[in-house]
Amino acid sequence: QVQLVESGGGLVQAGGSLRVSCVASGRTSSGYYMGWFRQAPGKEREFVAAIAWSTGTTRYADSVKGRFTISSDIAKNTVTLQMDSLKPEDTAVYYCAAGNLLTKIPRNYPYWGQGTQVTVSS
Repeated sequence: QVQLVESGGGLVQAGGSLRVSCVASGRTSSGYYMGWFRQAPGKEREFVAAIAWSTGTTRYADSVKGRFTISSDIAKNTVTLQMDSLKPEDTAVYYCAAGNLLTKIPRNYPYWGQGTQVTVSS
């Protein structure tokens, strides 16, 4: 089992920045891929970004490219999502996930955190 705990998030005005972090514990593996997803009220959970622990390879959703940056610190078992130039449409609960594939599909990630709220006011 892998446990994931998110932190960060909060309320920010449009154009501002926030950072959310995820600490992994338990049966973690350097072969894992870590993803960030988000879910707004009434909408499906959507992919935001992902990173491979071992290579640092990253993938981003088109909607966040150039604004969000995902990074990892293997020594601290931590993955961070730096969010800049935030827009009201970025408002959602942000979830950290871990799995064995670098994929945009939520069901391919067996481990999930509890989520953290990000609210961007206009």
